[in-house]
Amino acid sequence: MTFGDRLDAAIRARGPLCIGIDPHASLLAAWDLPVSAAGLERFALSCVEAFADETAVIKPQSAFFEAFGSAGIAVLERTVRAARSAGALVLLDVKRGDIGSTMAAYAHAYLDPSSPLAVDAITITPYLGVGSLQPAFDAVQNYGTGAFVVTVTSNPEGAQVQRARQPDGRTVAQAVVDEVAARNAGTTPLGSLGLVVGATLDELTADLTGLNGPILAPGVGAQGGTPQDVRRLFGDAPGVLPSVSRDVLRAGPDVDALRDVARRYREQFTYHGVGQVHPYPQ
Repeated sequence: MTFGDRLDAAIRARGPLCIGIDPHASLLAAWDLPVSAAGLERFALSCVEAFADETAVIKPQSAFFEAFGSAGIAVLERTVRAARSAGALVLLDVKRGDIGSTMAAYAHAYLDPSSPLAVDAITITPYLGVGSLQPAFDAVQNYGTGAFVVTVTSNPEGAQVQRARQPDGRTVAQAVVDEVAARNAGTTPLGSLGLVVGATLDELTADLTGLNGPILAPGVGAQGGTPQDVRRLFGDAPGVLPSVSRDVLRAGPDVDALRDVARRYREQFTYHGVGQVHPYPQ
């Protein structure tokens, strides 16, 4: 099965929610955990216990694990294995983007099943040119994994690059959308290449029609994004993954409390129809 196949099945079975595992030092302290690899592990595995068996996609933020060096990477490996064993797809938020052999090494590290850090999908950045990401696209094709290309973000600085106009009149972001869509063409039910588009945008500045792939929509919850924002921006597009992190994580360290908040968010985005799950109430 391709990543698109597996994601479509996970959304239908579990709803479209993506929950981030972001073990920021302030959250470790709020959970009364030491800011150490040991505290990191308790935090991450508590999250897995709380919602990985019910949530379609779990998204660890690699930077918070990397901050603890090799011990933190070891915790990340255990977290990924535990979440996948619980049935969740793991989308590792690493936002890698480079050229040539370096990009190929990143693709091997995260998308090759033989790697100790192998996950279901990663985030990647296209602003050295979408073509520079070809090693990741090749890995997606070869291994049945996925990648989400950062496209339109809500930070003010992003607009300087993303909304810049090319000679053909398209914005840079639109060119990214079009190149990803071309690589997804003809795949069903979803392509394995997705986009990252912020859920807190005032307006959608790129035409996503024809993407034929998933959309990761970060910013739900503490950053201000709501179910209404997600529907306003994306309508009934298939494969939209609203992503929430802090609003769920601050319910810890109690596992039951974490699970309850995760379920409430999932219910806000899921309507159970006859034989399928739709991403929005109707």
